[in-house]
Amino acid sequence: MISAGGLGDTALFSLILPRLVPLANGEPVTLVLRNDAAGMGFLFEGLANIVAVDFDRYSKDRRHRRETDDRLFQANYRLALTSDFLRHPKRDEAMLKAAAATETLAMKARSWQKYDRALAENETIFARVFDSGPDHLDKVVRWSNYANWLTGQDDPPPLIVLPPDRLPPAEALARETILLAPFSAVRQKQSPASLYEDLIDLVGSERDIVLTGAPGDLDKNPDFKSLLDRPNVRFDGRRFNEMLPLLRAAKLLVSVDTATMHLGVMAGTPTLCLASAAYVGEIVPYAPEITPPNAHFVHTPMDCEGCLGTCTLPAEDGRFPCVARLDRTAILAKAEKLLSGSASS
Repeated sequence: MISAGGLGDTALFSLILPRLVPLANGEPVTLVLRNDAAGMGFLFEGLANIVAVDFDRYSKDRRHRRETDDRLFQANYRLALTSDFLRHPKRDEAMLKAAAATETLAMKARSWQKYDRALAENETIFARVFDSGPDHLDKVVRWSNYANWLTGQDDPPPLIVLPPDRLPPAEALARETILLAPFSAVRQKQSPASLYEDLIDLVGSERDIVLTGAPGDLDKNPDFKSLLDRPNVRFDGRRFNEMLPLLRAAKLLVSVDTATMHLGVMAGTPTLCLASAAYVGEIVPYAPEITPPNAHFVHTPMDCEGCLGTCTLPAEDGRFPCVARLDRTAILAKAEKLLSGSASS
């Protein structure tokens, strides 16, 4: 199986893969991930063997592509699947073609003007294709419908919650701890450091605050470094596979809409997502039927919402307009209710 999404998509897909494992009939399952998403591979432990591929290099480096294709072909797969609605004919679909499995299945690919002709030509790869619905549909709901089509089941889409047997014990913490995850690979999705200063003031000095991110995030965002001057604030750059114990112990997670946010919701952490409007109707906010009570979202409704990150509006203070216009008062009020335990879902 190929799953070509980023870190957040990969975390969410881990909730669906257990439904697909029975298709293997006891045979080994291989899950091909983008190398920059393989950090979520720990969520598939015991379910699939992970193969990480640099998709960009695959499409540009002929020798690397040939080596990858040979490895996929030599594996002699009986069944090949793609989990993706949005596909690239020269990347994930090319890998499926190279694998030459006895049977290859997919969802009907999302229209992509630049590649529509190539996508149509590649339809010959697939023995059967599932029409998964309109362009804007919650990703997890789409995957659930696809899984039902593949397996012949009629299961409802899952809540965004990891099963208890896949969760580690909560980390032992000396005081109530709040996690802040302000950083994104797309800087236009980030709220300003001043908002997090207000959140730290709201939390107060009687609780500990952990600023989470990748090791280089503070250097890329020097305006956030002053937050660490507070005596109860520290930075934690641990990897995703080490984060679940800390997330399970946290009183609250406030996060941009990124992989850490999804992982927090899955861990059961009370989570407040400061979302752009780019993925409304597809990822965040989650569809009501899959939203657990610990997941909360603040976003700015826009006429252009659901753009999937291809913003055509001028930036405002270096941010997407839908992010720049997030209601600070509403964010602080929601955080205060969550800290008091009085917020509803």
